[in-house]
Amino acid sequence: MDVNTKIQKVECDWIDVKNECRNTVNKEATDTEVKEEFKRKLLISEHSPIRLLSLKWRWEGIFSWVSVHFARHWLGWDKWVSTQRSDRTGVDRNKQSQDTPVNMDVRANAQALINVARFRLCYQASPETRSCMEDLKTKIAKEEPEIAGVMVPNCIYRCGCPEFKSCGYWQRFVAGVEDKEELFDIKRRYELYNEYFYKNR
Repeated sequence: MDVNTKIQKVECDWIDVKNECRNTVNKEATDTEVKEEFKRKLLISEHSPIRLLSLKWRWEGIFSWVSVHFARHWLGWDKWVSTQRSDRTGVDRNKQSQDTPVNMDVRANAQALINVARFRLCYQASPETRSCMEDLKTKIAKEEPEIAGVMVPNCIYRCGCPEFKSCGYWQRFVAGVEDKEELFDIKRRYELYNEYFYKNR
């Protein structure tokens, strides 16, 4: 399956987000530019204003069963999948296999992207499903690098594997970190993961 992620819309008004943060601590709004460091800290902390940041994209021609994986672990996404109904396609639905290509449009805020990435960047996810999530992370990095930077698998998010049986990714990742103390600094742990992620793509 060839993955083709197309970003359709980016709605990320960071000044609005910053001002809602100011509102929650009884400060007046400003039009001051938002610094990258603030963006990273806010996204890692997952405070509610990050839900104002949203992106919309399309996965073209993904397997039907892969779309089901994303429909199951949606955790805050709105999603629309092209139909396979016989009366709409002219093809008997009972004759179509699970690898029939479908288009899947998704709209997600930053919190939802964090939520879903935890499970779909994990190596317990099927390779095809993980490939979609990895491609999405890479495409988002070109538009909103700070958001892409907090899209991490669960083991990176939690500083350890929570699965019944580990896939071994966490162990491989930790083995490549020279100073293990850095793993306990969440900002640095995310930086190390992203370096590892892009190096191995």
